[in-house]
Amino acid sequence: MKKQKDIRIVVLQRGWVAAGVFSQDAAQCRLNNAFIVRQWGTTAGLGQLAKEGPLKETILDPAEEIKFHELSVVCAFTCSDQWEAVCR
Repeated sequence: MKKQKDIRIVVLQRGWVAAGVFSQDAAQCRLNNAFIVRQWGTTAGLGQLAKEGPLKETILDPAEEIKFHELSVVCAFTCSDQWEAVCR
């Protein structure tokens, strides 16, 4: 069975919310095939977005790759495989 990509939604300092394929090398974190989540489009917050994937009202701005220090993460959500097609 093929392992699912480690796709996460991360809330960063200053309120930035991003999603993508997560990797980490020491303190340097990276989201590849990434998006800035401009509008959640949910009725039940980021947990719903992580579980159900992007919804009709969700707005994602492509960002390709986002790098950040691990200490800039406020919180992170592990995404369901609903995100696989989005973060190719």
